[in-house]
Amino acid sequence: MTTLTVEQNETASAPRRYTGGVRARRLGDRIFYGVLSASALVPPALILLFVIVLAYGAWPAIQEFRWHFLISTVWEPNPDREEYGALTFILGTLISSICALAIAAPVGIGVATFISEVVPMRLRGFLRFIIEILATIPSVVYGLWGVFVLSPWVMNKLAPVLSKTLGFLPIFGEPKDPRNMLCAILILSIMVLPMIVSVSLDSMRAVPINYREAALGLGATRWEMIRLAVWPSARSGFIGGGILALGRALGETMAVTMVIGNGHRISQSIFAASDTVASTIANQFAEAPSDLFTASLIELALLLFVITLAVNLIARVIVHRVIPIGVAD
Repeated sequence: MTTLTVEQNETASAPRRYTGGVRARRLGDRIFYGVLSASALVPPALILLFVIVLAYGAWPAIQEFRWHFLISTVWEPNPDREEYGALTFILGTLISSICALAIAAPVGIGVATFISEVVPMRLRGFLRFIIEILATIPSVVYGLWGVFVLSPWVMNKLAPVLSKTLGFLPIFGEPKDPRNMLCAILILSIMVLPMIVSVSLDSMRAVPINYREAALGLGATRWEMIRLAVWPSARSGFIGGGILALGRALGETMAVTMVIGNGHRISQSIFAASDTVASTIANQFAEAPSDLFTASLIELALLLFVITLAVNLIARVIVHRVIPIGVAD
């Protein structure tokens, strides 16, 4: 008769483990991990695909004009001798975007400061909701408002005042067109304002409460506390929000196309009709008379894509340095 030890007896009496469910769960985990990994690769793959498609479509113009495309102001779709240059549209894009940012940034930081530091707590959510509504309005609605409200107001009210007081400056002189660069600047400043407010508000909320308490404890007024404790700590967030807004302004199409006048020129006066890269593509792509003309428009799109992508990447880096992950809205 065989005698079993205690360990052998416990081992013999213990039920066998069923490993099928564990293997199934592990297989499911691997599949889930693979699906997530593939999903994470979709955005960079799309960006690469966009660049490849645009570069392929623009290649005839790149070969034909090379770097001259970036420095030429001639845009002549003459069938006998086609010549295209993007400098006029690049300057129009930069002027409208930078001037819009110069107007919207101080206003946006001021609005964010008011919501974060001045207004009572019970009203902050409501005011932020109002700001977010501005960000959800379609650009074509902004464009229609610009055509029927903003443009007449600029020509009938604002332009005479500026010409009378500052007419000695070339930027406020002739020519004066009903739809002009100033209208584009103003409407862009309104469109990028919600983005600046949102990022600036998050950056100020990320400033530790101890900074405020220390400033107030040393006898600072509320204004001094904001100026000496809050704004310096949130400076990187202000810069990041401004760059994000600049990226939005650079690529805005419909609203700018409807109010800028499509003048195909850069004038000294902000009351003159002008053009941007995006508005040129929107206006002329459907009527492209030749393959080289189409390739030139696609090269404009490629140039705008690269500039906007670079601006947004710079902004993301700056914003992530100042706003911790997990800051609640």
